[in-house]
Amino acid sequence: MPLWPWILSLCLWLSACAVAPPRQPDNLCAIFHEKDGWYDDAHAAEKRWGTPIPVQMAIIFQESAYQQDVRPPRTRLLWVIPWTRPSSAYGYTQALDSTWAWYQRDSGNSWADRDDFEDAVDFVAWYVNQSHRQIGIARNDAYSQYLAYHEGQNGFKRRTWANKKWLINVAYRVSARADRYTRQLAGCREDLESDGWWFFW
Repeated sequence: MPLWPWILSLCLWLSACAVAPPRQPDNLCAIFHEKDGWYDDAHAAEKRWGTPIPVQMAIIFQESAYQQDVRPPRTRLLWVIPWTRPSSAYGYTQALDSTWAWYQRDSGNSWADRDDFEDAVDFVAWYVNQSHRQIGIARNDAYSQYLAYHEGQNGFKRRTWANKKWLINVAYRVSARADRYTRQLAGCREDLESDGWWFFW
């Protein structure tokens, strides 16, 4: 029997397991109503690390648009042949291999996966808390937190972002999204908590 039917079935099964991005990424309430468990995951990360849910979600949207397995596009050899990727960034958070390993060691979440949403929001909340502890950025300051997320805490202190106008503009967009998410969440958080297990605690 040829192998191709089995290979096709495996590909279809794997694609079915992939988590599609939310249909309304600009509406935090709609995201949490659509994606069962996402609010509980973000709420748990908020309680653990003190990072507001809107900041977590705004950073994740900017990094991956809520795509679980995205990677940077490959470079091209001789403008045609797909070649290496520019970095090891992967998953919802676009965390590098080295940064993810640091998170796994420091948080105790050694089995964390970058393409798992629960682990992704915990990572972002943890990283924001690291920037708060190390260099004093307020956890709800989405603008500065995103600059530190992109450049690293040492890069933020050295102001490596200062001459990157494109990055500053991105940080402003992250901040605006976090503000919008904050207003939206205020209108639906009570319903989300009554729908989940947080209601019973």
